[in-house]
Amino acid sequence: MKIVVFIYSMHGGGAERVTANLANEWAALGWEVTVVTLTAGEGDVYPFHPGVKRIELGLAGGVEGGGFVRTLISNAKRVLAFRKVLRETKPTVALGVMATANVLAVLAGIGLPYKIIASEHTHPPRAPLTPFWERLRLMTYRFADKVVALTDETRDWIETHCRCTDVKVIPPPFTLPIARTNPIIEPKSVVREERKLLLAVGRLSPEKGFDSLIDAFRKIAGALPQWDLVIVGEGLARASLERRVDEAKLRGRVFLPGRAGNVADWYERADLYVLSSHFEGFSMTLVEAMASGCAAVSYDCDSGPRVIVTHGTNGLLVNPVGDASALAKSLETLMKDDAERHRMAHCATSVNDTFALPKTIALWQEVFEESGVKVPRRANLRVPVAGR
Repeated sequence: MKIVVFIYSMHGGGAERVTANLANEWAALGWEVTVVTLTAGEGDVYPFHPGVKRIELGLAGGVEGGGFVRTLISNAKRVLAFRKVLRETKPTVALGVMATANVLAVLAGIGLPYKIIASEHTHPPRAPLTPFWERLRLMTYRFADKVVALTDETRDWIETHCRCTDVKVIPPPFTLPIARTNPIIEPKSVVREERKLLLAVGRLSPEKGFDSLIDAFRKIAGALPQWDLVIVGEGLARASLERRVDEAKLRGRVFLPGRAGNVADWYERADLYVLSSHFEGFSMTLVEAMASGCAAVSYDCDSGPRVIVTHGTNGLLVNPVGDASALAKSLETLMKDDAERHRMAHCATSVNDTFALPKTIALWQEVFEESGVKVPRRANLRVPVAGR
């Protein structure tokens, strides 16, 4: 069994972590796994199994920009480069990860005898592409041998808008312990041990709603003097978020320490987890935090959180999305009630079973078989990844 996985980069993010987890598990099963990126490999964040091969095409940069003709030429080069990889590796299956890689993979596979599978990692109506890529997605997805989505809502959208049939829903592969990588930021270097910690993790970008989270914390900070808010992550919105913290006079109560490779330490230290995203494909940080024993408060996005959080059992879902006052009210409810928060935290660990890695791997094997691939019998055995 030979699998080639095509993704823009491995420089960090939920889809990139999913790619590493899948590649590592398949390599541990004895399959030949190759991960192909448009970017260079020195920026890889997540560790790979020793058996995973890396190919860097060196064709990164904006996948669209500089006018239609230049965009067309640039992406034609990417298609031809990946097509060359397919001819050289002769995979049983080629898997695209995220929309642009899916499109390029389908185009590269035209006329070749390899199964092409597209996997969507966002909820398209809430994360629209540029017109160029939207048209290509609508044109190409139906020619993939199989399309995989993270949630039922995304599956329904793809089947309706891309004229695909029988889209498969597979949640991301979740593994414990969570891989530890650089940079290391120790929680005690940011928040004093006696303080209670409200934690958020994610890229500092507008869709993550951290501006709304800061506004919500401002509303309740005075009533909860023992609590601090830490947002672990990095991104282009840092400057605007820091200004918001200053304007709210929350320096010393709200911290943005940057991206941490030891995010598991932060989950363990947290007293409550919050997801303030305006939209998600499927939040890996939410699953990881809950599996680590955190109750959670999350906006009830169109897709993702409601599959993970059972309102009133292992966390709270907040409506309307983006409403800082509603978020503040739900946060305050659990931050003031230790017993209820601890009860929900105990229930939250059940996501370990709901999204167990063997279940996810079994669903992927079903996808391979449904696309016409004969999966080796030994793939039904669970083989631990080295070093886990």
